[in-house]
Amino acid sequence: MDGESVRIAKDVLSAGAEAKICLPEGPEEFSRALARRGSRRPVVLGDDRALLRAVTLLHGGRDPGGAGGGAGGTTALAMVPIGSADRVATARALGVPPGTVAAARTVLDGTVRRLDLLVDDSGGVVLDRLDVPASGGGPAPAPPTVWNTCRSLVRTLVRPAPAVLAAPVHRLRVEADGELLSDLDTPLAGLTARTLAGALALTLRPPGDGPARTTTAARTLTVAGPDFRYRADTAVSGPVRRRTWTVRAGAWALTVPREAP
Repeated sequence: MDGESVRIAKDVLSAGAEAKICLPEGPEEFSRALARRGSRRPVVLGDDRALLRAVTLLHGGRDPGGAGGGAGGTTALAMVPIGSADRVATARALGVPPGTVAAARTVLDGTVRRLDLLVDDSGGVVLDRLDVPASGGGPAPAPPTVWNTCRSLVRTLVRPAPAVLAAPVHRLRVEADGELLSDLDTPLAGLTARTLAGALALTLRPPGDGPARTTTAARTLTVAGPDFRYRADTAVSGPVRRRTWTVRAGAWALTVPREAP
């Protein structure tokens, strides 16, 4: 979708290293290219979904040609983010430079950073952020003209105009390392989880304006309840009734810019 950025990245990489370029047309070719890399360092040119696919393949052990083993071994991924800002937000959060040239140069002269991974009981992984239930996955808003017409109609039928609909609440059982944090009888607006120094940083948000609860010492998170969807980085999964996530400390490596002296 952005051939010019790909061309620029290829030129920078090829000028500084012996590069082999692969253009997979689907997930199977992507997997084969990664497995056949030999001693080469893999570099992903693409968006967050491509990065997530590469980490999932490495961590899941479906990488028979891997030099140094899976994501927990010596193999380090590198990335040149290509796509709109919302499609490379995870890469940005992990420290990858946003510009094509800067990111490609980081591939050549950056440093390797070990990163934690959040792995669920179905084999899925989270690189940066988990949201339960999934946020931002609803239908696109109506065009302004349609929305204005609807509001005018509502004002005609109902006076005064109705207030903004309240945010939905959920009934979820949340456990961290086996300790109950919230049960089905307690309304919950949602929760967010991120890895932090080998542990989970959990934030539970109550309905309304109540204060959020946080914990930063857990290694496992289990969520259960009526069918719910969850967002792992940019991917929405579900519905499920129960899911457990576990922190894998230093489970993968990413090339990021060197710190200034």
